[in-house]
Amino acid sequence: MKLWSGRFGKDTDALVNDFNASIQFDQRLYKEDITGSMAHAKMLGACGIISMEDVAAILEGLQSILADVEAGKVTFTADNEDIHMNVEALLTARIGDAGKRLHTARSRNDQVALDFRMYVREQIPVIVGQLLELETVLCKQAKQYQTAVMPGYTHLQRAQPISFAQHLMAYANMFARDVTRLEDCAKRLNECPLGSGALAGTTYPIDRWQTAKALDFDAPMSNSLDGVSDRDYALELMSALSILMMHLSRFSEEVILWCSWEFKFIELDDAYATGSSIMPQKKNPDVAELVRGKTGRVYGDLMSLLTTMKGLPLAYNKDMQEDKEPVFDAIDTVEMCLPVFAAMIGTMTVRTDNMRKAAGKGFINATDCADYLTKKGMPFRDAYTVTGRLVAACTAQGKTLEELTLEELKAVSDLFAEDVYEAINLENCMALRASYGGPAVSETTRQIGVIEDFVKAHTK
Repeated sequence: MKLWSGRFGKDTDALVNDFNASIQFDQRLYKEDITGSMAHAKMLGACGIISMEDVAAILEGLQSILADVEAGKVTFTADNEDIHMNVEALLTARIGDAGKRLHTARSRNDQVALDFRMYVREQIPVIVGQLLELETVLCKQAKQYQTAVMPGYTHLQRAQPISFAQHLMAYANMFARDVTRLEDCAKRLNECPLGSGALAGTTYPIDRWQTAKALDFDAPMSNSLDGVSDRDYALELMSALSILMMHLSRFSEEVILWCSWEFKFIELDDAYATGSSIMPQKKNPDVAELVRGKTGRVYGDLMSLLTTMKGLPLAYNKDMQEDKEPVFDAIDTVEMCLPVFAAMIGTMTVRTDNMRKAAGKGFINATDCADYLTKKGMPFRDAYTVTGRLVAACTAQGKTLEELTLEELKAVSDLFAEDVYEAINLENCMALRASYGGPAVSETTRQIGVIEDFVKAHTK
């Protein structure tokens, strides 16, 4: 018999029962549901709403249910629809009438709002911890390659010389922002909906501050309608996770490119690559490709919940049962991707020789050549034009700027002297870019230190 069956004259159709039930996915909220119920029971007793004897029985019963669930001794049933009614039915079966008093001054609406909010709050530190591990890997790799020259790209065209360390630290800064976005989400969600009731609060003299404090919330939610209908925190989490996955996907795309024979900047460890069933020479970057692919999945989870919520009037609607699966999926996906991605980056071999060869082509020191003339007194726009003519001449002759003779350079401008070769040397070009945020060793050392300090400050 349904706990709410008093109003109805016939049993729920079997198809409707299966369609309506959420226990198949919301059972993962069992711990949050039991924890919230224990806090609620204690508050009911403290406020004199139920007897302390009933409170003691309820707490003992809930503890036994928690132990049995974690021991694999409990089978939840769709007949009781969801995790909340399953736990209540188990409790009542074990302790009798005291179990029926637990739901006093509470609705499933504020109960599920509490459980879901607590679950999201608990998962954020897990993801933050994984991000901090990835940051540590990036810093470790960056320290080894501060003088490794590679071409920096714009439009996927070789542009200017950078170091591999600077490239890695660009992603480290993205992931640091992901950490702070998640922490901001955790701060905003930390208000307690319990006590909002179905939508309009309750006539019982409850103490919402007591339950909020007991459950480590900063305060109760100040409006009961908002308390049961708010899912902003879930949307904010998935927005942050979508941005995080976008960063992982961009990085994955570069890993995929760098692994190819066209680049060959890195070699993935055999443990983080796969082969082909038909082509024996293949070594595929499947980890990076899967991360790139799973990014779309997390985007879809976000769009699913945004679409569910966009037309809902206040307060609770059954549509909101559709909130959990996309959030669970997004969390599971991110928590699966981050550790394997960090391990892949931490074990890859960097081919600095191929990076340097690539940097030697594509005239990535052309800006430095123009800057050389500018420092000699030529207006930058004129220096830009002169250097462009040199690049055109080199392209026609199959040469690099460094291979032009001084006579060939002077034929274009008398400002060229022997020191131009030092100015357009790729290592010097990179080393002299010591402006804040640049690729010079002094700057990448600072950047690595900033991220290492960030990790320390966020590691508890």
